[in-house]
Amino acid sequence: MSTKKLWRGLTLVMVISFAVLILFGTDIYRQAPPIPDRVESENGELLFTGQEIKDGQNVWQSIGGQTVGSIWGHGAYIAPDWTADYLHREALLVLAALAQKDGKVYTQLSAAEQAAYKVRLQQDLRTNTYNADRRTLVYSTARTVAFHALAAYYGKLFMNDPGFAALRNQYAIPAGTIKDTARMQKMAAFFAWASWVCVAERPDSKVSYTNNWPGDELTGNVPAASLHLWSGFSVLLLLACIALLVLYHIRQKEEAPAVLPLEDPLRNMQPTASMKATLKYFWIVSLLILVQMLAGVITAHYGVEGSAFYGFPLDRYLPQSVSRSWHVQLAIFWIATSWLATGLYIAPAVSGHEPRFQRLGVNILFTALLIVVLGSLTGQWLGVMQKLGLVDNFLWGHQGYEYLELGRIWQILLLGGLIIWLVLMLRALLPALRKKDESRHLLTLFVIASIAIAVFYAAGLMYGRQTHLAVAEYWRWWVVHLWVEGFFEVFATVVAAFLFCRLGLLEIKSATTAVLFSTIVFLAGGILGTFHHIYFSATPIAVLALGATFSAMEVVPLVLIGYEAYQNYLLSKSTTWIKAYKWPIYCFIAMCFWNFLGAGIFGFAINPPIALYYIQGLNTTAVHGHAALFGVYGILGIGLMLFVLRGLYPHQHWNDKLLGAAFWSINIGLLVMATVSMLPIGIMQAGASIQHGYWYARSAEFMQQDVVKVLRWLRVPGDIILALGETLLVVFVVGLKTGWSLKGRR
Repeated sequence: MSTKKLWRGLTLVMVISFAVLILFGTDIYRQAPPIPDRVESENGELLFTGQEIKDGQNVWQSIGGQTVGSIWGHGAYIAPDWTADYLHREALLVLAALAQKDGKVYTQLSAAEQAAYKVRLQQDLRTNTYNADRRTLVYSTARTVAFHALAAYYGKLFMNDPGFAALRNQYAIPAGTIKDTARMQKMAAFFAWASWVCVAERPDSKVSYTNNWPGDELTGNVPAASLHLWSGFSVLLLLACIALLVLYHIRQKEEAPAVLPLEDPLRNMQPTASMKATLKYFWIVSLLILVQMLAGVITAHYGVEGSAFYGFPLDRYLPQSVSRSWHVQLAIFWIATSWLATGLYIAPAVSGHEPRFQRLGVNILFTALLIVVLGSLTGQWLGVMQKLGLVDNFLWGHQGYEYLELGRIWQILLLGGLIIWLVLMLRALLPALRKKDESRHLLTLFVIASIAIAVFYAAGLMYGRQTHLAVAEYWRWWVVHLWVEGFFEVFATVVAAFLFCRLGLLEIKSATTAVLFSTIVFLAGGILGTFHHIYFSATPIAVLALGATFSAMEVVPLVLIGYEAYQNYLLSKSTTWIKAYKWPIYCFIAMCFWNFLGAGIFGFAINPPIALYYIQGLNTTAVHGHAALFGVYGILGIGLMLFVLRGLYPHQHWNDKLLGAAFWSINIGLLVMATVSMLPIGIMQAGASIQHGYWYARSAEFMQQDVVKVLRWLRVPGDIILALGETLLVVFVVGLKTGWSLKGRR
């Protein structure tokens, strides 16, 4: 296929996909579940107001939000999903109140009598009593009693009631997480509203605002027909697209192999001042890897000892919500930093042009990134420790959203840093862009991906402090899916192609065609595949249909990932001098493996609507998250770092034993951690969710079983191996400066 046709195809895919993404995004705004001005009882008693719901959302965010359990299935895994937990507890309390009104004790009734009360329960909970004209939601008498009881229950849990010490320990929630009674009442109001959304049927519909999620037969929340329909369709579409992709590859003519250079083309390249300045970025990457690893160890340990670290009361100083926030945020920081530094190194190398003051710009950006990293981590700690007001917490502290934990000021500063990075990239690439040689197509795609990285992070600024949760989730996944999983991957693919072309291992023409085609296939499913994250985040059925359809297409390019891995392996064996690049290329091979397993197998296992209905937010999601984020993007970031370091130390052999031990320990440790511990727990949780309800799969009753505790401890071997590999990698990077990682001249 000609390059011209590929560009047309890419343009068409992006224009249509974003048009649909935005069009149906407006439906999320229009059909978002209402936040009533007043919630009152049948007798006119004011229970809480709409402003208290919004303030309660901010209180929830201030304690860590999605790092302390989850809402609508999005968040951490140690504590429950609060909407599922509240809804089931509310159902039991309403049943008891209904029976008590008739002078009976529900638990002492026969199955037939209980069934009659369950029908009345579902009529009470599922009937939408919101009055749009008065903007008022009316609770029945039984539901009012349940609200007061649950407000007291959550107050005891999140504040400092001694009787809840054991449960707090199981949930890894420190005593006194919320210190103010007024704040606690507002968060209880938010929990009540978020749970009402899960069970109240949409007007003129028989499904709730969250498409009947979470599953709980007691409340009538069972999978709707649409979940089965679109799940089946997604599987059929996947098979059809795989067949078409295989047919396309069969019909392609094999390119004549490149005439390989007799010696390393990059060996005698003289790094410019700005290229040398990127070295400090990789020192920081190494430091962040170690800190992120330690935060992960602490977070995992909170799963078995919820208030301490081997007896030391660590949660008084570093709660689980902070350690988990740091663990996730630092992963994004070090991965993004390695990729951005690679871009700064590659741009002058590609163009052969060092702009004036480029080194100064690289150093300014480095300082800016350090300020954002240190400032945002400090702000998150201050916010969770309740040392900031709700407004200040949003601006400087913890936003409460997973992957976007950093406060709004730090978000803006990070966006500013990305814009500085984009300017540095463009001014270095400008001379190469002016040339009309055959590399211009690949270079243009490189520039587009760079612009997208800077621009699409701004989607995280599209929601405010009290924006409706359904709307905030829509924009949050623009950042997490499109920015991290989308355009960063395109950027990395182009960078890898440039590196192989500069090494003389690929022809620029064939590399351009391959990258353009891969980008089309990936973005054709990837852009609208964003919707698969928000099936149950109070979005319309159309979002579910689109998400199921296009998330299946995301898996299609991963089917032939083994071919790419094999080609990379052949490149690593193609000539004698290429051995110097063995471990960077092996990182690309490992990335292909984790792309297939982590993003492909583990990802598609949870993506169809009917699967995600039962297992969203269980340890199956953690398996996918670790294998995809670290396995794909983390190891790719390590590979890019090693490529740049190879260029900065071109004349010395490396300590292959040290680097080899690091590479294999990282990959083996990640595999052991995911498959020996998290995956079995996830499978057990899935069974519990299907059989008893989602609330039970996330409950302390289930998670504190002896077998689950043993499986949690079985993370230790994998964690140790992975930690050893990361430590050896850092030792290697430091050794390039001290000399112990260098083994004579090439």
